[in-house]
Amino acid sequence: MTAAPNQSDFVIELEQEVLGSLMLGGFVRVSSMLEARHFVEPVHQHIYQAIASAYERFNSARPDILIKLIPEAVAETYKQATGIGMARYIGSLATSGVLGSPSIEKSAKQVIEQSARLSLADQAESLSAAARDPNSNPAELVTKAGIIFDDIVSDLRRGSKRKSQVSVANAASQAIAAAELAMASGTGITGMSWGLADIDHVTGGIHKRDLTLIGARPSMGKTSVAMSVGCKLAKQGYGVGFISLEMDAEKLAARAVSDLAFDSRLRIPYQDLVTGRLTMADLNALKRVQDEMDGLPLLIEEQSGLSISDVRVKLEVMLEASEKAGQSFDCLMIDHLGLIRASNRYSGNRNNEIAEMTSALKSMAREYDISVLLLSQLNRAVEQQADKRPQLSALRDSGAIEQDADTIIFLYREAYYLEREKHDDVDKEIARQDKLAEVQNKLEFHIAKQRNGPVTQIDLFIDVACSAVRNAARYEV
Repeated sequence: MTAAPNQSDFVIELEQEVLGSLMLGGFVRVSSMLEARHFVEPVHQHIYQAIASAYERFNSARPDILIKLIPEAVAETYKQATGIGMARYIGSLATSGVLGSPSIEKSAKQVIEQSARLSLADQAESLSAAARDPNSNPAELVTKAGIIFDDIVSDLRRGSKRKSQVSVANAASQAIAAAELAMASGTGITGMSWGLADIDHVTGGIHKRDLTLIGARPSMGKTSVAMSVGCKLAKQGYGVGFISLEMDAEKLAARAVSDLAFDSRLRIPYQDLVTGRLTMADLNALKRVQDEMDGLPLLIEEQSGLSISDVRVKLEVMLEASEKAGQSFDCLMIDHLGLIRASNRYSGNRNNEIAEMTSALKSMAREYDISVLLLSQLNRAVEQQADKRPQLSALRDSGAIEQDADTIIFLYREAYYLEREKHDDVDKEIARQDKLAEVQNKLEFHIAKQRNGPVTQIDLFIDVACSAVRNAARYEV
């Protein structure tokens, strides 16, 4: 018997099974997800710490080694409480690992789930008591509850859901198969098409398991590019999810309708759709476009204030909805990074908060075998530069963005700044107007980082009013 905590639903055998199995081997397989705090029985926390230390120092966790690594005060307190010596208890644990190391990941996950369940119960009781206090602030309680539940969910999400090991021969076979498919299709790309031939040529498409970041200052066209690309992917049959943390679904869909109408040479600004400033002919034309959108595998999530844990939940809901509809789910778009709510793990340290977010999004891309396209608003310091074209240094708050993203793209519209310039000198004003007419529909698509391709700039056509993005060289204004 052990001095178990006062929790009637605590299954101590789960923890004993894991500790016993770890003495037989397999610590490396669970060390990234299992921590001492996940053990509810206090003495098991000390034993797990001893096992970790034993593997680090001796690459073995034999009972005779563990006994020497358990603090004497812990062993003495345990004996006084239970009447059982530490050596005897550790010896009994060694025989309790009936499943052995082959099942250690599953057993460790059960320990984490038990810890999360009991933590949830404790926090629910604490919040319930606080909520009954007439002096409590309900808004603060809700915020606190969200932070607590974020941490619990984060623990439950530890560990990969997909097979993570593959032989080099199988990996090579998959790479060659992708190349053969690209050759057979005649597209020359191994990923999903951007719907923009010039971009596909230098990137090979949008690749699954990659995190792609599109950064720009406000009004450069981030949302327009993302929505336009999302529509193009959906028209190809790829499943797309768009998490909009800034704009509601109706306004985002208005951009999509205006963009798709542009293909039919219908120039109907999405603002006219939002405000209802339409002619009957325009309305009927847009209704025909809407009919073409029926069945497109593009889902929009408009809830704001989501944390990274919430994003994962929304992603899984989208995956389930796509599966029920008999469709694949291939790309998740998020608008934008700066609006994702941080957890309390690195409260106040924005660098670490951003690092946690981008690392989690990269993990989601790999875990769910999807592409994640993340929008980001760039640092305001860009506006102080003589040349306002952004560089990697303009990424807000954290170098982790540059580290985690497989591809980093910056957008720049010279027309935005020219429209805001005014010159008293007549010649300069004429020059400004001439230059503005020249670049009015020009969008610079600058690839600042690409793991598997060149760093380069591509000029695109953009009609900001209609949220339409096209190949510049192939588009006739």
